[in-house]
Amino acid sequence: MLEAEEEGVPIEEQQHQLSSSSGGQEDTQPAARTEGTEERAVKGGVAPSTARTEGTEERAVKGGAAPSQYNSISVESSPEQFKLRRFFVLRPGTLNQAIKDVEALVDKEIDGSLRSIWLMSEVDHWNNEKERLVLITDSSLLVFKYDFVMFNCDQIQRIPLNFVDRISHGTFSFPKRSLLQREGEGVRIFWDRLREPTFTSRWNPFATDFPFITFTYHPVRNISDSLAALCDIHNFREQLKDAAQKVHALKPVPGKANGVLVLKQPIQIEAYVGVMSFLGNQNKLGYCMARGNLGF
Repeated sequence: MLEAEEEGVPIEEQQHQLSSSSGGQEDTQPAARTEGTEERAVKGGVAPSTARTEGTEERAVKGGAAPSQYNSISVESSPEQFKLRRFFVLRPGTLNQAIKDVEALVDKEIDGSLRSIWLMSEVDHWNNEKERLVLITDSSLLVFKYDFVMFNCDQIQRIPLNFVDRISHGTFSFPKRSLLQREGEGVRIFWDRLREPTFTSRWNPFATDFPFITFTYHPVRNISDSLAALCDIHNFREQLKDAAQKVHALKPVPGKANGVLVLKQPIQIEAYVGVMSFLGNQNKLGYCMARGNLGF
């Protein structure tokens, strides 16, 4: 029986079996130590797993960012990066689909050709943050409230560029007795300098008849270079000014001064207590995010 079984095994395997049996435990122990060392090196970060690297690169390419950008994330920033990835706009293919959807809503007869696309956060008169997609076209500034969960555009605001008469940029400021504060910079676009918001509108948190709109950076801007460019309010301000200047020259509005005035000054938000904005901004209620499982 033994000879019959050996006839079915190749010669190289027979020699390997003989050498293994003759070596005993002395030959196998060094191999075990080597494998254990390699395994500890992989766990310690000396030799990263090939499968893990390939998976990271594949997710980075689908998300629109270079693989090196994801590999360069430090261990210390990983909890913050984990929190940011709860934004649905970072899900693979979500932002690309949203851009296609809003591009289809551009009316070329009214708006002209598309010039640039931006991912912004709108700050209303009660200091509430709201996620927005902003488009600059030849003739209009389009602001979209887009649902990144259901892939649906809920609201469109169209602002003719020949009505834009002033752009201010700077840090945010609040009244002296206000309990609120906001870090960072913003940009505010005015399109009717002769009309001031009414008293009712100022104290109505749902009022939308203000002759200006305010933007600031989106929270995901530091994820990658491509998102940083998409959320850059400085370039947004420059491109908006150039586009509005051209429209003012081509389609001047009777009774309005032609041109756009750009001012560097604090952006005033007349909110005092702001309990609703504090709770909403802390929990990012103005953004499409994964908020965990709700149930029992």
